[in-house]
Amino acid sequence: MTLWTAIDGKMANKLSMNNEGVLMKKEKLRSGYTTGTCAAIAAKAATKMIFLDEELEWETIVTPKGVPVSVKLSHIKRQENRVSCAVKKDAGDDPDITNGILVYASVELTDKETMEVDGGVGVGRITKPGLTQKIGEAAINPMPKAMIEHEVGMVLKEQGYHGGAKIIISVPQGEEIAKKTFNPRLGIEGGISILGTSGIVEPMSQQALVDTIQTELNVRKAEGVKQLVITPGNYGEDFIRDSLHLNLNQAVKCSNFVGQTIDMAVEMEFESILLVGHIGKFVKLAAGIMNTHSHQADGRMEIFTAHAALAGVPVEILQVLMECISADEAVKTLKESGYLDDTMERILRKVEFHLRERCHNQIPIGAVLFSNLYGILGTTGMAAELLKCNGSV
Repeated sequence: MTLWTAIDGKMANKLSMNNEGVLMKKEKLRSGYTTGTCAAIAAKAATKMIFLDEELEWETIVTPKGVPVSVKLSHIKRQENRVSCAVKKDAGDDPDITNGILVYASVELTDKETMEVDGGVGVGRITKPGLTQKIGEAAINPMPKAMIEHEVGMVLKEQGYHGGAKIIISVPQGEEIAKKTFNPRLGIEGGISILGTSGIVEPMSQQALVDTIQTELNVRKAEGVKQLVITPGNYGEDFIRDSLHLNLNQAVKCSNFVGQTIDMAVEMEFESILLVGHIGKFVKLAAGIMNTHSHQADGRMEIFTAHAALAGVPVEILQVLMECISADEAVKTLKESGYLDDTMERILRKVEFHLRERCHNQIPIGAVLFSNLYGILGTTGMAAELLKCNGSV
């Protein structure tokens, strides 16, 4: 029986219990770092080398998760008042399509007091509304952009430079790799996205993840947790802590494996389950999709549109919904047209139906669906009571 695992930016030491009750090391999984971390390290190193007469071999940053990452630099190129270099992406034991690519940063000092972060070759451009960035902007997500600005800003401050910098992030292989991703479908053209909320890539092989979820459930059970909270990932954890004010010690991250996590929790006889998830993943539950990975099934806009139609939304708005590229854009469309509450009520009823079916009505189960832009979008029938049981204020 698996008892414990730790994957926070370290080697994942998985322990198992032998027949004599002794914990034994089972295996190790190596974490990696995101394209955002690569870009931030390259940008920091390039900025440093503008002020130095020598070339650096290694550079280190501390990721948002608090994990230091030190990597070797390559392809260093100097021009007047500008330096560029590259960092090789290492995804660890994660089967990441971007593993091994080179992420370049070119830094040029400017007289402005601000920093400009943009994408070059192989970094996608936004062509449709509904994403974090505006149309025409580079597909560099907010956290990586903040990391880049922070690292470059710290170097400029240390050097006593009072101007700004122009930073271009490039991925020469990005355009080709992007064809194998969902970027073109999302309206991101010409390359990959620079991603990462924590800066660290945790191992994501399916069996390793399911084993890890089982492990965390075992830990919670051993700690005496009875009212279980399940969430897919970092967004959910942040919302649980900051908005619902629940104890994260009762929470388990399920990644995309919602159904399997419910199965395991029921088998382990937890007394109740409260699921907390972003609308982009959890709207799929309304169609009984219990593995929320996009490779397994999508159907988000079809679900929104079907329930909106049942709520009486006019055909012209339904047509707009079907063309939305993100759940937040769909929510915005419904909210602005005045049909969000009625549509969400229907979606939540079906979410509750499928959750109860999955756990065979053996234990109380409920869900909270939220959006980063709009907060709580709705709760299923049991959720309010389960929030009280879990200590939400």
